[in-house]
Amino acid sequence: MTQLDVSALRAAFPSLASGIAHFDGPGGTQTPAAVGAAMAATLTGPLSNRGTSILSEQNAEDAVAAFRAAGADLLGAQPEGIVHGRSATQLAYDFSRHLSRDWGPGDEIVVTELDHDANVRPWVQAAERTGATLRRLTTDPVTADLRLDDELDEVVNDRTRLVAVTGASNLIGTRPDLPRIAARAGEVGALVYVDGVHLTAHAAIDIAALGADFFVCSPYKFFGPHCAMLAADPALLETITPDKLLPSTNDVPERFEFGTLPYEQLAGVTAAVDFIAGMAPAGMDAAPRRARIVAAYEVFDAHELRLRRRIEEILAALGDRVVVHSRAAHRTPTLFATFPGRHSDDVARVLAERRVHAPSGTFYAYEPARALGIDAGLRIGLAPYNDDAEVDRLAEGLAAAL
Repeated sequence: MTQLDVSALRAAFPSLASGIAHFDGPGGTQTPAAVGAAMAATLTGPLSNRGTSILSEQNAEDAVAAFRAAGADLLGAQPEGIVHGRSATQLAYDFSRHLSRDWGPGDEIVVTELDHDANVRPWVQAAERTGATLRRLTTDPVTADLRLDDELDEVVNDRTRLVAVTGASNLIGTRPDLPRIAARAGEVGALVYVDGVHLTAHAAIDIAALGADFFVCSPYKFFGPHCAMLAADPALLETITPDKLLPSTNDVPERFEFGTLPYEQLAGVTAAVDFIAGMAPAGMDAAPRRARIVAAYEVFDAHELRLRRRIEEILAALGDRVVVHSRAAHRTPTLFATFPGRHSDDVARVLAERRVHAPSGTFYAYEPARALGIDAGLRIGLAPYNDDAEVDRLAEGLAAAL
């Protein structure tokens, strides 16, 4: 396995010169200079509304096409199935309205106790609005994973219309068995809507292998600008009719994108995907971008896993002063901890005084926090640019705080 050149990677991020050790990757990563440059170059043009009659129009067309191609390479999808959204929350609300048009009493919708509220509340409210029944896959606080052996076949049944499930918990890092959940949904004819916001920052995605009918991610979690994208089979999108303006196109995927697209934002997403591909091991320059993305994630994963294990050892050495709730067998490099007798806000404050950013809270993960009986905790999330020196600083800050 090729080792990640962390020093070279860090040099691409101007913000890291601040001296802050960022363990807040699950909330959003830092941004490489190349992404900002791509956005500025697109925005300053020439740039007009889309068309082909003049360079400024063509630049807009090219930004859209490049974004869809980059999203497809990132997620193992087709460009015609990539939908831009302002945020993952906005896309979930949009598609909850699109998909619930024909729901009614007798239909069932499944959510989970691992999900960020953005992949729970839109479906809860759609079920309430249509009279459908809401079901939950619950979390076992001991394993920090879903109780699939006990619940999956009963909760996902012939009445199920849709299963909304996370690819990885943004709170505790748990990666539930998506292929198993999707296989059960397929048996009963239900759709699977996957919130991949946290997962996409840490794993190469293949939506077909995961069994996702809809897969959503947010580029600002993996070096890009603040927006979101949804991937789906274009043939499935053709079966969905959204409310839209009369003059706007009915083509897929554009009929799901309302108003003028932010071309500079799309260019930033493309640059972020290219940045990831550029982290592939040496000798892959001529390989297709998809292959380079997959290879880069393998390098990222090895680096992040090594650092995660170091942090786990540091937390274990603190004994009963720390309770680590991230304990699932399959999980991301994100650790969530509480401190008996101490509030996590106090620990986060001591770390911040040392210019180490590991925030405190529950981070909109209402369901897993409730399942674990937690009102707040410290989240330590790794990104590829974190290094051993920063882990040392984290250890020193935790020791001082406790």
